[in-house]
Amino acid sequence: MIGVAVDKAELVATLLEALLYGFSLLMFGGAIWALVTQRSQNQLNYKMLIVACLLLLFSTAHLVISIIRVVEGLIIYRDAFPDGSMGYFSHPRHWTTVSGGSVYAAQTLIGDGVILHRCYSVWQSKLVLVLPVLLWCGVVFTGIAIPYVASRTDAPSAAVSAVLPNHVFIGTISHWITAFYALTFTTNLFTTILLAYRIWSVDHYATCVRSSRSSQLRPILRVIVDAGAIYSVALLVVLILFLQAWNGQFVVLHMVTPIISIIFYMTIIRVGMINWNRRVLTVSTLESISHGCDRNEEWRMH
Repeated sequence: MIGVAVDKAELVATLLEALLYGFSLLMFGGAIWALVTQRSQNQLNYKMLIVACLLLLFSTAHLVISIIRVVEGLIIYRDAFPDGSMGYFSHPRHWTTVSGGSVYAAQTLIGDGVILHRCYSVWQSKLVLVLPVLLWCGVVFTGIAIPYVASRTDAPSAAVSAVLPNHVFIGTISHWITAFYALTFTTNLFTTILLAYRIWSVDHYATCVRSSRSSQLRPILRVIVDAGAIYSVALLVVLILFLQAWNGQFVVLHMVTPIISIIFYMTIIRVGMINWNRRVLTVSTLESISHGCDRNEEWRMH
């Protein structure tokens, strides 16, 4: 089942990717602001700053490759292939196909690696992360294998192209891509569940000890769950569409690249806003207490 033509899918995918990329630029600025203004003890979190810049770099590179791919496929090399634009976009060895897949794989590895880092920071246990790390290693292996296999895959024959015009849905490369999507989805879902459960359990225990319904970690828990849910849904949609051999998966796949950056920036911004609100509340409380003490002192003097 192909559904929409691959050339139309690539064009729509690039347009939507450009829109989300523009939004990710705004989120990048907000994330940098949060990292700079919310730093603790005048120490900037250079790890998160480097990751933010790398995500911006890879998402920019992927968008540039997508634009070049659309321009070449629809305008420059439209008549250079037997099937026109369809033949260009279905060619497995073209440099835009290999490089675009490599950039997407790198973006995915960074995003999943950040989740693993946060999970370890919360659990402080290497044993808990054995399975997530193994899954992430599987993502690394398949992410490296896909561009390699694609660069050595011949274009489908005319008989095969009549049924499945795009090479990614047939042959060995389809199995590698399926494994990559499945491993990425499983890694993200499993680490998000581990991270959310740890935060919830610590918050639940602290709430019981304090005998208070107020929660300090619940807002952060919502941020983690929201980010994991958005990314997991996007990956699941891509996986389902790919298994159905529907060209619409290219549209969602191009959107996932900026979504990875947006989710990372969104998490930094929301956590920064939570910390900012707590500081404002603390300062306001201290000022109220100070004013109250001053008034009591004035009343005693009179």
